[in-house]
Amino acid sequence: MAINLLIAFWTVSILFVITPGVDWAYAISAGMKGRVVVPAVTGLILGHFIATLIVAAGVGVIVSSMPLAMTTLTLIGASYLMWIGIQLSKNPPKPDGNSALEQHSWWRWLTKGTCVSGLNPKVFLLFLALLPQFTDPTSDWSISTQIVTLGLIHIISCTIVYLIVGYSAQFILSTRPKAALMVGRVSGVLMIFIALGLLAEQATLFI
Repeated sequence: MAINLLIAFWTVSILFVITPGVDWAYAISAGMKGRVVVPAVTGLILGHFIATLIVAAGVGVIVSSMPLAMTTLTLIGASYLMWIGIQLSKNPPKPDGNSALEQHSWWRWLTKGTCVSGLNPKVFLLFLALLPQFTDPTSDWSISTQIVTLGLIHIISCTIVYLIVGYSAQFILSTRPKAALMVGRVSGVLMIFIALGLLAEQATLFI
């Protein structure tokens, strides 16, 4: 692929990555909890990678052309984000200096992170709309290979930014329990509003 095309895609991609959203809220909540930033971010990245593979396989185009499938995906994703947001708002993570975290806690944060990004229809639609635009039909690489390559570039940026966000939250809020609780609740409210926005978009389709 042409280097100028990759740079152009990265420029657009990084703007989305540095914009606070659901992934940021989840990374911050992981940072406040302690040594679960890595599994939490790994889960988020895994969700993005799954979305990349779906688009690269051409399944994304098929799903996006089926209104019922898109509506179902959005309802499932919005409901899950709503549930996570409510849990964060009611029980925000408290700074945890305990280094003896059990293994299942790591898996729980990884699994939840995968669902947060993987079930977020905004991620899927973003990849569906963005990735194909930066492919080159004249390239020696297949379109699917180019899409996976672009997805990996986006994922690398996400990994770096989300780790910075998570560890910054851990460093800044670890000694400020009241501030940590407030940030946790704000993160939960953010997820709830995003979920409500997704549901409102679907409601307008039936009006």
